[in-house]
Amino acid sequence: MHIVPSHLVLDACCVLNFYASGQLLPILKSIPVQVTVTQVVREQELTTLQRLEGEENDGATQFEAAISQGLLTIVDFESDEEAELFVNYAAILDDGESATGAIAVHRKWAIATDDKKAISFFRKETPQLQILSTLEIVKHWSEEAGVDSQTLRDALNLIRVKGKYMPPKSHPLLSWWEASRK
Repeated sequence: MHIVPSHLVLDACCVLNFYASGQLLPILKSIPVQVTVTQVVREQELTTLQRLEGEENDGATQFEAAISQGLLTIVDFESDEEAELFVNYAAILDDGESATGAIAVHRKWAIATDDKKAISFFRKETPQLQILSTLEIVKHWSEEAGVDSQTLRDALNLIRVKGKYMPPKSHPLLSWWEASRK
């Protein structure tokens, strides 16, 4: 996995999937650039992670641990241009995707999202934007860290069950996902 920009902005869906995998911190450690989330996503994520049934705020604790360890930084709008892009994108996309995209586009950073509508929108509107998915990042982590097949299988199955994620039939890593989950 080669990330061209210096930063990767994670959308909420990717954070949830990485947490669901049980491997949030190791996955973040494997990403070769600075990983960020927007303040908007942070506010949404902490609320969602705190509400995950039976987790006793473990998700929020891991999220905060990632921040305190420097694996994840929080960014907010730094200019009127970013705030304006956010407002424009929010007319079409959810707030999390809009904030993620606005900051990434304005700062020329990459994004990670699995949201079909956001991917389609950003590919059309900003074709220069590098877009990664949960599967690309998890595959990179598994290869970079030399993850054994059982740990990978468990992580992917947890993403499927707890994260409620299923890659679309058109995803280029669908066959890897299927083979790795067996």
